[in-house]
Amino acid sequence: MPKAHLHVHLESTVRWSTLREIGKRNGVAVPEHLAAGHSFGGFADFFVQNDLVRACLQRPEDFRRIAYEYCEDEAAQGTQYAEVSFTAAGHGERLGALEMPLEAVLEGLERGGAEFGIECRLILDHSRRRSVERAWRTLDLGRRYEQVVAVGLAGDEAHPGDPFVAVFEAAGDAGLHVVHHAGEAEGAASIRQAITGGRTERLGHGIRVLDDPDLVAEVRERRLPLEVCPSSNVALGFAPSLSEHPFQRLRAAGLTVTVNTDIPAMTGTSLAGEYALIREAFGYDDTVLAELARAGVAASFAPSATKARLNAEIDGWLAHNGHPH
Repeated sequence: MPKAHLHVHLESTVRWSTLREIGKRNGVAVPEHLAAGHSFGGFADFFVQNDLVRACLQRPEDFRRIAYEYCEDEAAQGTQYAEVSFTAAGHGERLGALEMPLEAVLEGLERGGAEFGIECRLILDHSRRRSVERAWRTLDLGRRYEQVVAVGLAGDEAHPGDPFVAVFEAAGDAGLHVVHHAGEAEGAASIRQAITGGRTERLGHGIRVLDDPDLVAEVRERRLPLEVCPSSNVALGFAPSLSEHPFQRLRAAGLTVTVNTDIPAMTGTSLAGEYALIREAFGYDDTVLAELARAGVAASFAPSATKARLNAEIDGWLAHNGHPH
């Protein structure tokens, strides 16, 4: 099924075989049990693996390679359009070359997109734990490269978004979209801040919106799409299991729900695998899966021609499976 992918972190898509090769070349040991992708124990492991990926990525060719391979892996599962999150300023500051990681990733996406028939744009994210000064540098990078469609906050939601309000006002003024992580670890307050001061146009995760019926009504009225990542939510302990994930309740509340992976290399679940898992967990048929895919297309920042093409191909997929639209 043709799909759009709206919430996925490039650093969390790296093939473990690639990470092992890059790490060896750059003098960073990648433990075998991590490289095999068999061990993932929630937030503690998430931070360990995230730090490991960052340590391995040092040269332009490293960033180009992971972006190129991301395109190959996504295209193989039917993804035709993706908005990939990347912590550009964090990598650039770490390596003493602010533009290098972003430019290398853009080169890899361009080459991979052309070879594998996938259209990719970037969302530059900024950790809430980091400085406002770095957030401004993230925005500056975003303004300089047309393949960047959005900027936004990620990271520990216990850190407030209020210090960054001026950054995202300026982002809107510059014509960039704004997308924040909110309502994953923290509840309604984080979502309200993202909507008001944060000016978010989608909710990264957003599953805690159900904590507050008034907020559910507001999000529904604003037609704010939710970037829901079921396997990630379970792996990180924000849902006890897939069957108990609030996915169905979010849809039943009339909210716009899209399907995403967030950290696929860590959960071992691709976007196609995510759709298969929710089909099994909730008994969804092809028609519902197509509705979810269309929601992803509609919520994207893709050009109208791309959206029209994707919707037509989703209709074609349904018809091919005996469900004419």
